Parts: sequence; structure tokens; C-alpha cells
Amino acid sequence: MKNPINEFFEGRSRHTLDEKGRLAIPARFREILKERGDTSLVVTNLNNCLVAFARDDWQKIKEKAINLPLFDSAANIYIRYFISGAIECPLKQGRILVPSDLRELAGLEKEVVLVGHLTRFEIWDKAKWEEEFERAKKSFPEISQSLSDLGI
Repeated sequence: MKNPINEFFEGRSRHTLDEKGRLAIPARFREILKERGDTSLVVTNLNNCLVAFARDDWQKIKEKAINLPLFDSAANIYIRYFISGAIECPLKQGRILVPSDLRELAGLEKEVVLVGHLTRFEIWDKAKWEEEFERAKKSFPEISQSLSDLGI
């Protein structure tokens, strides 16, 4: 019987992009995709990193985005930046090819960090991730207090 708690992308891991931009996906992430019957990821740009979704989770985002108001400037920026950057990346031999334009946009060179976010995972340049993690670590006490007020 499937355990739904095991269907989430969790944890952090360091990886190396090869010269063609191929990225090995951790076995625990591949297992989630396999359980879902998914053979690819949808990768797009996000704030200073890339973000990867299983196809079903990406489909939910598209279904919400399609109903955004046509003349809303925030909606248009969201679609132009986030939605338009999406590329389906087939999983082959446990790896995906990260397109060069997305690698360039996120500043991915060789060393990267994958960061689980439950329904998705981020792909960071190692140096940028270390800076972001330091910011998160410093603000965590304050943030965790506000989240505890929400029952988390």
C-alpha cells in the first residue's frame, strides 16, 4: 500500500552538472516519480534558482494559471516569467538534461544543490544556495514563531 507521506520531495543533496548540462536525480526523488508513473519533470525558473515539478503537480499550476485575468499585470508577469519558462525534461538513465537557457538564467555552472519542497524541488547553484541558506538560517527563529501561531 502506498504511503502518501513518501510521495514528497524532501531533503537536500549536492550534485554535479556534466559538460552537457545533465543532472543526476537522487534515487529518492526518482522513486517518487516512478510511484506516480512519471518519466519526466517540468523545470522552470524561479527566484535565483530552477524549480522542478512532477507533471501532475505542474498540471495543477497550469489549470489555475489559465483562469488568471487577461488584463492583470501581476498575472501577466507571472505567466511571462514562470509559466513560459517551463520545459519538460525527460528522465533518462536517472538524469535530466537541464536546458542551457535555464542553466544560464539560474547561474548554474557545475556544482548544484537540490532542495526538496514537498511537491517540487529547487535546483540551485551551490554558491547561491549557500548564501540563501544563510539568509534562511538567520530568519528562521522569527519565521518559525509566526508559523507556530498557524499551528505548524
